[in-house]
Amino acid sequence: MDSLQPDTLAVIRDLSLVPHPEGGYYRETWASAARVSTPRGERAAFTVIHFLLPGGAVSAFHRVQSDELWHHAGGDPIDLHILEPSGGYAIHRVGPLGPPGTLSHQVVPAGAWQAARPLGSGHALLTCIVAPGFHFGDFEMADAEVLVRLRPDLADTLRALCLPAP
Repeated sequence: MDSLQPDTLAVIRDLSLVPHPEGGYYRETWASAARVSTPRGERAAFTVIHFLLPGGAVSAFHRVQSDELWHHAGGDPIDLHILEPSGGYAIHRVGPLGPPGTLSHQVVPAGAWQAARPLGSGHALLTCIVAPGFHFGDFEMADAEVLVRLRPDLADTLRALCLPAP
């Protein structure tokens, strides 16, 4: 954290964010009291987090077993990479409205691989809403080589957006 810009450190401190296993910083701000049944057990109907990606960091490829909405809340825009289980691949720009092709929010379907990279040197602040609610038991980090077998034409990009193998 010593290399982070002072305004980024201030947001992390002010929002009480902690490191996330995929990269960046987060804090859950809401978990619905309503519960729903899933094949993996009972979950909150939906959850909400603050998620911050410092400039130069990535949210490494991962997937959750619920739909996830990424909503830009401040700072720099991000490129949100989505790799469907079928091999479909798209990059969505999520940020302040204005530039053509930039959306204020984007949904990642349940089970799709996702990764994000901020497009500035400061930080990107997002609100992520997951339904049914996020549970670490439904969270999986990607193995780069598994993704490369799915889309060998994107090998360099996929490897760059995955955490190193343990």
